[in-house]
Amino acid sequence: MEVQTETPTENGEEHQVKSHRGRPEPPANGAGSPIVLGPKDRLEGKLTTESDVRIQGSTVQGEVSSTGDVRIEGDSNVDARIEGKNVNVRGNVNGDVTARGKLIIAGSGSVNGNVKIARLVIEDGATLNGNVQMDSGKHKGGDSGGA
Repeated sequence: MEVQTETPTENGEEHQVKSHRGRPEPPANGAGSPIVLGPKDRLEGKLTTESDVRIQGSTVQGEVSSTGDVRIEGDSNVDARIEGKNVNVRGNVNGDVTARGKLIIAGSGSVNGNVKIARLVIEDGATLNGNVQMDSGKHKGGDSGGA
């Protein structure tokens, strides 16, 4: 969801400035404004961002990849591969999910696909149908004790 705008420089030449939804480019530290897809939004294709992503009542088809957190709210239908730091699912996801931190499937949320995670929480009433691959990424041949 990148928008490119052209702005003139002081000497009248134009250069391109990238922005997200018409907002200024986020700070270089990756702490940009969250991206929110509301009930009237529809995403078909690939979204790659360094910001948090919240999908609220939207339809998503394709792929969502974020270095931040991804939240899929209750009324959302997602047919996509999801990747994020922490992923919280309260809606319906059909596709593989990778959470570098924690995957939470809450409420009446459902995931139909394989998951690759460091930590997993499945609340009462939520469902997961697929294979689970757990890797904390913290142990490199050392102590394998509990966390």
